[in-house]
Amino acid sequence: MLTDYHNHLENGTLSLDYLKKFTDAAVQKGIESFGISEHAYHFYQTADILQNPWVNERRFYDMKDYVNVFHEAWSNDIDVKMSIEMDYTPGKHGEMEKFINSYSFDYVIGSIHWVGDFGIDLAEFRKEWDKRDLYEVYRKYFDQVVTLAQSNLFDIVGHLDLVKIFKYVPQDEEFLLEQYDRAANALAESKTCVEISTAGLRKPVGELYPDKRLLQKCHEKNIPIVLSSDAHFPEHVGADFEKAIDLAKEVGYQSIMTFSKGERKEYPLG
Repeated sequence: MLTDYHNHLENGTLSLDYLKKFTDAAVQKGIESFGISEHAYHFYQTADILQNPWVNERRFYDMKDYVNVFHEAWSNDIDVKMSIEMDYTPGKHGEMEKFINSYSFDYVIGSIHWVGDFGIDLAEFRKEWDKRDLYEVYRKYFDQVVTLAQSNLFDIVGHLDLVKIFKYVPQDEEFLLEQYDRAANALAESKTCVEISTAGLRKPVGELYPDKRLLQKCHEKNIPIVLSSDAHFPEHVGADFEKAIDLAKEVGYQSIMTFSKGERKEYPLG
């Protein structure tokens, strides 16, 4: 079984024709369970959850249009899961829960892109890394991983160590492993699965998410996994999945989780 649950339509249109380019690519790659999980900040309905100038300029979708695309796909016998990728926002658990429960998502991804006002993965903020205390950013990032898990709002945590995207990584391994331990311990107490994402291979860091040491800790804690490409274009669907599968098997994973209307099932890893 192969999954690809983390994909975005934002560079095209909320239309059946554009969605079908993704699902066709998934079929060609042998992906049996495929989903679209658009960024929640694009939707007017999340205005009470996340607000900042960067996000507000990019809030231009209505959820009814998003949902309609999936209903159109299903009526045309296109097998695609409906999801959302939410920016986990501290202090907004009630608002996030209300939004999540307002729609019949097959699963929900929670991700961390913001440490306060710092967009850690955005090119526009890259120079900020040189102005900030690296260890403080990492500590605050993993603080959010812990509370994301504790919220138990999400089925999957996206790109678990996205904070490494621009190759800013603490040299103190003891500190780094401490953050990994905190993350794995919190996730093990939640319903949240971890994705092995190939998107990092297309980013400056040039690595899979998460780091092998972090994934090993997840495996030791029996935290389930899914595979994702985080494709923002159809040609990236299922990209480099052989590397993701190799990593999963290296640390000992033999199965993968699938989702449908919030229900999860475990299958042997393809």
